[in-house]
Parts: sequence; C-alpha cells; structure tokens
Amino acid sequence: MHSLPTASELVYRVTTIALIKVFRLLPVLVIVSFAFSCKKKAQDNSALFAEGVSQGKVTRKLEEASGLVSSVTNAGHLWVINDSGNEPEVYLIDDKAEVVLTCKLEKIKNRDWEDIAIGKAPGSDEMFVYVAEVGDNEAKYDFKYLYRFVEPVMTEDKKISIEHTQVMVVSLPDGARDMEAIAIDHTTGDLYLVSKREENVSVYSVPFNQLIDGDTIVPQKVVTLPYHNVVAADVSFGGKEILMKTYDEILYWNTGDSLNLVQAIQLQATTLNYSPEPQGESIAWTLDGSGFYTLSESVDDEAAKLYYYKRN
Repeated sequence: MHSLPTASELVYRVTTIALIKVFRLLPVLVIVSFAFSCKKKAQDNSALFAEGVSQGKVTRKLEEASGLVSSVTNAGHLWVINDSGNEPEVYLIDDKAEVVLTCKLEKIKNRDWEDIAIGKAPGSDEMFVYVAEVGDNEAKYDFKYLYRFVEPVMTEDKKISIEHTQVMVVSLPDGARDMEAIAIDHTTGDLYLVSKREENVSVYSVPFNQLIDGDTIVPQKVVTLPYHNVVAADVSFGGKEILMKTYDEILYWNTGDSLNLVQAIQLQATTLNYSPEPQGESIAWTLDGSGFYTLSESVDDEAAKLYYYKRN
C-alpha cells in the first residue's frame, strides 16, 4: 500500500510539471516574439531615408503635376507631366522645380496623362521618355496609350517640338479601370502598370520585347497587392529598389540579390517617412539612387513643393 505524498512532495511535483510546460512553450514563444519583431522591423520608417525637404515651388505651368521621373540625358533634372485636359507637353525641371525646357508632342492629345517613365526601346540604344495616358476615372475607356519619344538634350531653346512620337495601344486583360502609376524595371526593360481604385490594386507587366511602336499590347496581370489609391511608382536605376505612392504613404521594397520585382513586391512593404502633400501623385528616384523626390498638384492656389528625401 502506497503512502500519501507529503505537502513538500506535492509542491515539488506541481512545480516540476509547471516548469516542464513552460519549457515546452519556449520555442513557440520565441517564434511568436521573432515574428512580431520582424513585422515591427518591416514597418520601421526612420532608418532608410530622411524626412522630405522642400527644394522649391513649381510654376503655374505645373499646377496639375501627375508624373515625375529623373532624366538620364540631363543629369540632375527631372521630367514632369500634367494630367487630363492640359497641353500635350512634357517639362524638364531642375532640382529647384524651375522649368528649363518644354517639349510639345505634336499630333498628340492629353486625354488623361498620369505617369511618366524612362527607359530603352526594343532595337535601340537610346533612352526614351514614356508618357502614360492611363487615367480613367469612370473606367469607360477600352484602350490606354503609351507615348514614347527619344529623350532630348537640354539646349538654349526653352521650348521644342517633338515631331515623332511612338504610340502603343494598351488593352487590359480584365477590362477598363483607372490607373495612375507605371514604372520600368531597368534590369529587364519590362514595363509595369498599377491600378488605382480597387481595395486591392492589380499590377500588370509588359515584357520589354513587346514594347513595339504601333502595336496593341495586352499586359499580363501578375499580382494583386493589399493597397488602395496607388498614384505613382518608380524603380531605381540599379533595378533593386521599388517605390509606390498612395495619397497617404510611400511604400518601399528591395529585391536584394535573389528576388525579381514581382517577388519583392509580394513581401510586406516598408513604409517610409512622408511629408504630407495636398494631392501628391508623383514620385521619382534620383539617377544615382541617393534619394527620391515627390511632387503634388497645386491646391487652392498654393503652389506645390518639390520634396527631396535623402538616403541616410
């Protein structure tokens, strides 16, 4: 017949069982803690880039700026466009937001220009400026358009005519929708378009070899992202860093050495510092990757400011 345990023996047994349970839970606690710290790290917005600093105000010519990209041929300058209803003109500005060159695209209309990019064209070693007529507030247009012209070199002339503009027609595979963002991956030459108004926006790709003058292009839908109101995008000239902008935040990804662009943007974005703008619809990397710019439309007669975000 077994004797009953003493009080001290009961305390020892209960303590031992409790310790065993704690040690069994430790791996789970460590994993949860690690996941939480990774998520928190992915949200960190203070380490990569400084706060935006105003470089200057735009003139009345750029009251409805909707697209921005760094020039390759004219280092230290940026190309800018206005959106719907404005002249079919592309403006070159310096880093203080002063217009130094106006390029008028002959025989082209501005139905709803929304973004601008820069890259090569199949069969050419020259750099081209890509203007994206992709806006469609009411989702009523079956076709969008990409306009492309050889990047001009700044001269003493303040205004020039672009006599030859290449035109590509874009037909989305899933119907008409509003867009305000395009970007070119400089490692592949592929062009990407991002929708705007859905609760989860769609990203579409056009392979470089399909960017043919005069062709009708059907982009491939490659991924859906959990963001809303994406109004601008840009890929660094090194090809590894991606920016997307909504009205309220700037999203950042880095492909590292093993991911491509589509794989990278499916990871959780880092939210960067953002100096709020009244209607900020433009973002652009600097040519050397030392930082990036944002630009808003002017609102209530207040001229928009060109902001620069320096890499820390």
